[in-house]
Amino acid sequence: MLVSVIIPTLNEEQVLPRTLVHTAALDFDELIVVDGGSNDRTCEVVEHCSSSTTLHASRFTPPRLLTAPAGRATQMNVGAAASAGNILLFLHADTWLPPDAKTAIQAAMSDPACVGGRFDLRFERDAGPAWLISRLINLRSRWTGIATGDQAIFVRRQVFEQVGGFSAIPIMEDVDFTRRLKGAGRIACLRSKVITSYRRWDACGPIRTILLMWFLRFLYWIGVSPRQLSQLYSHVR
Repeated sequence: MLVSVIIPTLNEEQVLPRTLVHTAALDFDELIVVDGGSNDRTCEVVEHCSSSTTLHASRFTPPRLLTAPAGRATQMNVGAAASAGNILLFLHADTWLPPDAKTAIQAAMSDPACVGGRFDLRFERDAGPAWLISRLINLRSRWTGIATGDQAIFVRRQVFEQVGGFSAIPIMEDVDFTRRLKGAGRIACLRSKVITSYRRWDACGPIRTILLMWFLRFLYWIGVSPRQLSQLYSHVR
């Protein structure tokens, strides 16, 4: 099973170098970055990593840079269409996969009934409120079968195409996608943990962020348009 990693970016020069070097070393078959029009050095970071002789001299997968209209869903769809893998892994620019990510995915997908999955999550700061929040996220995801993009969602290409990929909405594209994915077959809830940045929670405060996330999710479930929800959601860079 060939696994393609797809990373959507927009002004991620601060965190992307670490993510690319880390991910490139995990022996994936393909690494694609899809930029949505960054006005910082994001694209230069990708190009530098791709041309690095240090990477090419080792067992590294150099990243390939694509561009697309801004919007995480659109960018991930563009990356999927350009990829060669039969397993697609969608990774946020501030999230780092476990060392056994590829083998864990392949083991899960060896079950024909499994259409996709996600990892458990922990924050880079794994103490206090961050510790509790990450565990609650994992419990909620395991109970509902719904995953967020921070959990590194993966899916069979054929199933991705069957369910129509990511909906072109500005927010909740991950929730919308995994809800449709549940209808296609079994979702693997891997206990291996990705590590993700705590930057949003630091910037907005944990209590405020929790309340905002749950409020947005509640509004989404009762039918409020994602375009309206996006006006309440500020992007932290």
